[in-house]
Amino acid sequence: MEYYLVVSTIMMFAGIYGFFTRRNTLAILISVELMLNATDINFAVFNRFLFPGGMEGYFFALFSIAISAAETAIAIAIMINIYRNLRSIQVRNLDELKW
Repeated sequence: MEYYLVVSTIMMFAGIYGFFTRRNTLAILISVELMLNATDINFAVFNRFLFPGGMEGYFFALFSIAISAAETAIAIAIMINIYRNLRSIQVRNLDELKW
């Protein structure tokens, strides 16, 4: 159990670091996905070791993966529209979208 939690913690902190240090919106999206995957691992691990006969943690992880996929699709669609308008998806250029 400890190894899974260590991997999950490393993934979470790598995602947090990437979220705060990257300037590209696609890299920020990847960092957010990394953090969501770390929480999915936690759901599965804690369900396996705390409630071995239950499936609630696995179902919650599957639900989280589905929500994450929808969030990624919407974020990529928004990034495509931003790129069409600005020819860049850098965070510092997003203030040009203001009217």
